[in-house]
Amino acid sequence: MSAIAIPSVRAELVEAASIPSTSSGRTDVPGALRFITCGSVDDGKSTLIGRLLVDSKAVLQDHLAGVQRQGETDLALLTDGLSAEREQGITIDVAYRYFNTEARKFIIGDAPGHEQYTRNMVTAASSADAAVVLVDATKLDWNNPQMELLVQTRRHSLLANLLRVSSIVFAVNKLDAVADATLAFRNIGGALKRFTEVAQIPLKAVVPVSALKGWNVVDRCGEGLAAQNGGWCGYTGPSLLQILEHLPGTLTETDQPVAVPVQWVEKFSSSSDTSQGRRVLWGRVATGAVYPGQQIAVLPSGQTATVAQVLDHARRPTDVLAGHSAGIVLDRELDVSRGDWLLASDAGFTPSRELRATVAWLDDEPLVAGRVYWALHGHRWVKAKVKRVVHRLNINTLAEEDATQLEPNAIGHIELSLQEPIAALPYSQSRVLGSVVLVDTASHKTAGAVLIN
Repeated sequence: MSAIAIPSVRAELVEAASIPSTSSGRTDVPGALRFITCGSVDDGKSTLIGRLLVDSKAVLQDHLAGVQRQGETDLALLTDGLSAEREQGITIDVAYRYFNTEARKFIIGDAPGHEQYTRNMVTAASSADAAVVLVDATKLDWNNPQMELLVQTRRHSLLANLLRVSSIVFAVNKLDAVADATLAFRNIGGALKRFTEVAQIPLKAVVPVSALKGWNVVDRCGEGLAAQNGGWCGYTGPSLLQILEHLPGTLTETDQPVAVPVQWVEKFSSSSDTSQGRRVLWGRVATGAVYPGQQIAVLPSGQTATVAQVLDHARRPTDVLAGHSAGIVLDRELDVSRGDWLLASDAGFTPSRELRATVAWLDDEPLVAGRVYWALHGHRWVKAKVKRVVHRLNINTLAEEDATQLEPNAIGHIELSLQEPIAALPYSQSRVLGSVVLVDTASHKTAGAVLIN
């Protein structure tokens, strides 16, 4: 799928108008939007979030007073809360902040830019509806129309796209610090257009901002700044916040057959009038919808039963859609425990032990064929052996290169052999059924994010 063309004077938005909810489960525009900020080191991600919070009046005065440095407000400190982050001036872990406008509620994840903490960025992106990728204009050869983007900017964009983040917005930051902001924005926009077209990344917008000054972040620039020249940087589109207010949510995959990973088995319900004394199987519905009368198969045992009752998170009897937690009562007692899957018995799920997948390698040790890891699918743990490293993606050229191993932070294709079969779907169809986390058996560190092909 080709990217959207980016004219030099404004960013074009897709679906930026009113987006109604649909039967396929798409979130309404007024619903909460979960988005992350990502990009290279020191591109201004934490400062941008601080600017969004301050200018949208989501920060109390005593909180603002606590982030003063030498008489000036350090916006980055509103999200960088760890002592190590404040000492070093970098973001290490993902920090979540919440705010809302009259149009929408937001959940922001501030992802670190350092390669060392790519695993944290992947974690945040795996559940995000949108990603704001910051591009620091001062780090680029912005006078050159054929400039190259920073490696980490490319890596984070590729990862966000691989993880099915439905809306990717590029914010060209620090344009207040370059000699010719209009030329810089035009050339950087051209570089982003070339990159996204080759990488097949669909993007929603490219917008110029200054997080430090607050230009075009919450309020549009153009009324006061260079209005006589057609807007700041020749840009006449909406501000970043206005773009975010109109982005669509993520599909909830209700059109797939029902699949529920069992997280907890309640042996004796505290509300026996609803569960009728039977065990309640709790989990977040991954795909489809669960309702009484359904025929359910249990993986791995293969036993079948009928759903007698479905409870929501408040223990109210009701049907539950994908993306929401459900308590399921079966018509007969089966041996079901944490890690099992409840699947529609007539859906044709074919459990498999052999997987071809894309992996974002996050461990400090390279991935090589023959290594054995723990694989987490839903809440189920199985042993997984790396059969083969097929190839590695060159971050700079986007070419697929032959490889025998994957270095830290590399993206590539591999083949896995599992000790036990799992019911998987391609990641393009289901974020939950199509994802596996590899964990080192000795150190118990997260080693790789696997997206099933």
